[in-house]
Amino acid sequence: MAKRPTPGVVETPVGTPDMKVREAFAKGWAVIVWNDPVNLMSYVVFVFMKILGFTKEQATKHMLEVHNRGKSCVAIETREKAELYHQQIQAHGLTVTIQPVDHESE
Repeated sequence: MAKRPTPGVVETPVGTPDMKVREAFAKGWAVIVWNDPVNLMSYVVFVFMKILGFTKEQATKHMLEVHNRGKSCVAIETREKAELYHQQIQAHGLTVTIQPVDHESE
């Protein structure tokens, strides 16, 4: 017997545009800043504080991670916000990329 629809309730099948919208707004994009031989450490701290709203301590921690490890994940955001951070950080002369977060390894 077929299921009767409930009046006033719209069921959304999996994989529909509604599901894609939810995925687009999920915090699944990592913003990664890479080490470079050009920018001063103090400048990198300044950029992190200005763009990402970090405290001096947070900015210094991420700057040292970039310096010592070669990169630092400075944010995990929605794709739109990650792209905004990417654009703003890149405009300040830092090397930055975004990539999807691998949820299976978490």
